Order: sequence, then C-alpha cells, then structure tokens
Amino acid sequence: MPEYTSDITGMGSLRILEAIRSLKLNTKFYQASSSEMFGKLDKKKSIDEKTPFHPRSMYGVAKVFSYHTTVHYREAYRIFACNGILFNHESPRRGPTFVTKKIVQGLVRIKKGIQKKIILGNIYSIRDWGHAKDYVESMWRILQYKKPDDWVIATNKESTVKNFIALACKNLDISIKWVGKGMKEKAINTQNNQIIIELDKKFLRPTEVDYLKGNYAKAKKLLKWKPRYEVRELVKDMILDELSKYN
Repeated sequence: MPEYTSDITGMGSLRILEAIRSLKLNTKFYQASSSEMFGKLDKKKSIDEKTPFHPRSMYGVAKVFSYHTTVHYREAYRIFACNGILFNHESPRRGPTFVTKKIVQGLVRIKKGIQKKIILGNIYSIRDWGHAKDYVESMWRILQYKKPDDWVIATNKESTVKNFIALACKNLDISIKWVGKGMKEKAINTQNNQIIIELDKKFLRPTEVDYLKGNYAKAKKLLKWKPRYEVRELVKDMILDELSKYN
C-alpha cells in the first residue's frame, strides 16, 4: 500500500515534528529509522551512519523522508530530534506477516501436526538480526545522550533466511534436507519424508534487498551500547514463546 505507507511512515514524522515546533514543546523526539533506507549496495559491506541511502521499496523511501525531516527540524529549530537507524530486530511479539515469525510459527505448527508446510520467497536474503530487548535499550540510550544525533544500531553479524530456518528446526528437533535449485528448492523433513518448506515467486520483492549488515561502532563508543543476544538466542526465545501457546 504505497500511498498509505508514505502518508504514515513519511508524513507521520513531519506532523509530529511540526507540532513540537509550533507548540514550542520542550521534549525529545525519536524517529524509528530503518536499515531498509540503505537498500541497494554497490558491494557487500558493513553499513554505518555515512553509508548513502538507496531504498528499494516505498517503505524505505518513506523512511528516508522521515530521516531527513528529522535532521532538518533538529538543525533548523534546535529540537532534540534523533534518528535510530535500527537493523532487523525481532522478538516473540513480531507479527506473522514478517518472515521470522512466519518461519517460527509455521515450524511449531508443523511440529504439532496443525500445518503441513511453509511457503517462502528469497531464502538467501542476508540480514543483520538482533533482539528487540537490546534495541529498545539502544533507543533509551539515544534519548539520554548529551546531544541529538543519528545512530546505526545493529549486531554487525549476518545471517541468511535459510540459516534462520536451520536454527529454528534445531530448536524443534526437526531434521531437514534441502533439495532442488532456484525457486524449486524445498526442505524435506527427513523424519517423515514430507515437504515442509517450498518457495513461490509471489513472495519475492520486485526490487530485492539482498544484503544488510550494520556497523554499530559509534553507538558502542559513545552510547556504551552493544547487543547481548545472538541470533541463535533470539530464535530460541521466539520458539519457546510460540510453543507456550500450546501448553
């Protein structure tokens, strides 16, 4: 929904900042920026605050608008306005339309005999996944810093969707093997020889973001922040929460 996304994700920040300016509020503003703003990269590299933006979705485009709006209001009106450029952060609270929750929820249901298979898109997409518990702390630290600024928050570690699946399967004691190539690749449960994961082109983006990994060196040095959770711990947390729904 490109128009709706642009209105809320882009114009939403402008409306709040303009309200702060016009009402002369003594407050702090945090803009939830996104790694999706970077989008297409010339080469696989660790992204920091100086990496240029090249969004590959209307969501990313709208986030870039919000980012620059925040910088403008900070510089023009001396509002304590910050951009937290957070890379993918997940938790059990993630909605089922997101690939991480879709994988976890689907595999748990398959384990329970409620669901037969999961249909996915690009399983070779590389992301920098962190735990929302860590990232919420970073937001607080950003707002406590002595001056408003822009910050990349990430783990500086990369993982494919396929690796995320492997970690989830390991936590559920599901043994799988991958067969086929391209969009015909599929995962077979070796315990019963059933296909549990297939791919479909309808889940591919028209302009794919293949690689995102963030460098949080600035936040580590100045905010004294660093992630405590690794992706394997994140997956375990999500799996345990999903399993608890069936106890």
